[in-house]
Amino acid sequence: MKRGFFSLTLVMTAVAGLLFAPAASALNAREIMQRVDARDDGDNGTATMEMILLDKKGNERRRTLRTFSKDQGDDRYRLMFFMEPADVRGTGFLTYDYDDPGADDDQWLYLPALAKTRRIAAADKSGSFMGSDFNYADMTRKDLDLYTYELLKEITVAERKAWVIQAVPTSPQEIDQSGYTRSLLFVDQATFLVLRAIHWMKEGGGRMKYLDASSHIEQVDDIWVARYMTMTTKQGKTTLHRTILRFKQMGFGQDLDEGLFTVRRLEQGL
Repeated sequence: MKRGFFSLTLVMTAVAGLLFAPAASALNAREIMQRVDARDDGDNGTATMEMILLDKKGNERRRTLRTFSKDQGDDRYRLMFFMEPADVRGTGFLTYDYDDPGADDDQWLYLPALAKTRRIAAADKSGSFMGSDFNYADMTRKDLDLYTYELLKEITVAERKAWVIQAVPTSPQEIDQSGYTRSLLFVDQATFLVLRAIHWMKEGGGRMKYLDASSHIEQVDDIWVARYMTMTTKQGKTTLHRTILRFKQMGFGQDLDEGLFTVRRLEQGL
């Protein structure tokens, strides 16, 4: 089955009950990553999200989004609409995240100013999502078999015990698509939530990305969620750009019709 170690959804959510998890000391790196992916991340989810974009001079742009997600068998459908400000209102993003490791995930971006829907090609998935520090590949799960894993050490992150795991792509194709040559993942030992991550970028002369989702972890409808996260792009010690995500009005088990997750609905907007 297709499983992933990092995506926006996997960072956001973690299962509340891990009643049958093996003892922490008994897990190797791959087993930990299997636990990360095996979590119940909540079906039929909705949220309002604020995205704040900060350039290297501290200038900021704020955007408000409405997000929807639905499990369709083992696949995951996800839809986002930009609500504010006016220059991005009506922009939509639809993802079909397939469980089949042999299937490329489908993604579409609708731009109302052009009245045009663009399908995101595999070769473009390492590109920036709407000017943020997240790329299109970050929006989907990744196949565990496309990476090798090494458990490096155990540390404390925001008063939580965590494993530090190195993930390295096994093929040039995965490096091209993800945009990362390797990653360090800081996994919470209690919830199997990815608290932090460091990504080495393929392009950009030594640029790196730093994810931090450790500061505001709560339970919503019995699901652990990270309500606040940052992704920062740096070159050496210099911060080039930062994206802040704040999640509001989150809920799971909502009544979401399958017809919401279509290209036609994407183009209609909310």
